[in-house]
Amino acid sequence: MLNKMFVFILFISFTMSAQILGPKAVTQQLEFDFGNVQEGKSVENYFVVTNSGGDLLKILNVRASCGCTAAKPDKDFLKPGESAKINFNFNTTGRFGHQEKFVYVNTNDPNNKEIKFKFYGDIVQAKTVSKTAQPRISFTKTQHDYGIVKEGGIYGYTFQFKNNGKGTLIINDVKTSCGCTAVLLSNKEIKPGSDGTLKVELDTKNRVGRMSRTITIVSNDPEEPNKVLTIFAEPRKETN
Repeated sequence: MLNKMFVFILFISFTMSAQILGPKAVTQQLEFDFGNVQEGKSVENYFVVTNSGGDLLKILNVRASCGCTAAKPDKDFLKPGESAKINFNFNTTGRFGHQEKFVYVNTNDPNNKEIKFKFYGDIVQAKTVSKTAQPRISFTKTQHDYGIVKEGGIYGYTFQFKNNGKGTLIINDVKTSCGCTAVLLSNKEIKPGSDGTLKVELDTKNRVGRMSRTITIVSNDPEEPNKVLTIFAEPRKETN
């Protein structure tokens, strides 16, 4: 009778020691809500697995429930007290509405051989502007040559342009390559089919010889967001 009791106590002690000394996979969070995401964008995050046991925890395998999801641990072997991130990347291309995906992690913990993580949210359609509704900036001329001019004079020219698109053209900025060039824009917003003007004045004071300067129009035209105009002149000093 005593022998049987002794064997039973040894069995209980061995079982408890195995549970304490063996690997133990624990998690803090099993689910992740990524909210609303535009279709085509990736969802990236991670889950954490910690070894709270007394032996080496092995991550034997990580797999996702869908080919649209890639999942991988940042380490495969966890010493007691160590943690590993289970990183995942969900490609939302071609997916719409509510989504629920799973990541499965297999370990050598005899009491937790498979951990099931879940992430979910809603894929919304990206707002796109139809090409037919885009603005188009079009200039009658993109260059002007003042020719031979008198040094010290200020010479003007007006460039004509039109919005040939179907959306409102917005001029965000006008940049000149030189402080000697001043510009005046007729309007920063040009409706479809409407015209606009850009008045340019070139100051030739203390400038002699052939010269060229540029004016860059920055707009919301998707095809030509930076339209460059060029002016030329050849200032000459007066001779008595």
